Amino acid sequence: MNEQIQVMISEEEVKARITELAEQISKDFQGEEIIAVGILRGGVYFCTELTKRIAVPVILDFMEASSYGAGTESSGQVNITKDLIEDIAGKNVLIIEDIIDTGRTLSLLLENLRARGPKSLKLCALLDKPERRVVEVAVDYKGFVIPNKFVIGYGMDYDQKYRNLPYIGVLEE
Repeated sequence: MNEQIQVMISEEEVKARITELAEQISKDFQGEEIIAVGILRGGVYFCTELTKRIAVPVILDFMEASSYGAGTESSGQVNITKDLIEDIAGKNVLIIEDIIDTGRTLSLLLENLRARGPKSLKLCALLDKPERRVVEVAVDYKGFVIPNKFVIGYGMDYDQKYRNLPYIGVLEE
């Protein structure tokens, strides 16, 4: 495969938008503490860059979940492969995700987390791809709305490669 990468969102644009999101989150949670929950694996790059810029106390935790079995269609059941260490009951929780696509896995994950009794549950996504949405998911903080293209970089991968690109790109053959 001879791949070429077209830059969709530059490193500078990504950094500037993350700073803006962190400022808004800091303002919204002023005087409070939040538990930031990074969704693995893709969300780790965005999560760490965002939480470094948040000005309120942050407890960092991670989850990994899938609603896909062996196939490519969602099973409708969320399979949590790595659960939280922190107890989120009565706490402000901020879910940090790299991209919202169909919304299937995330909606099931949010349902699971709501059942744990957090004080608040907010969602922050670097990228939102509404054209692909199958299940509506309310995104409280979004970096960029993008068209229905397969993107890589800043945590997003193709066959586990390209996660470490400092920008958002589109893979072209």
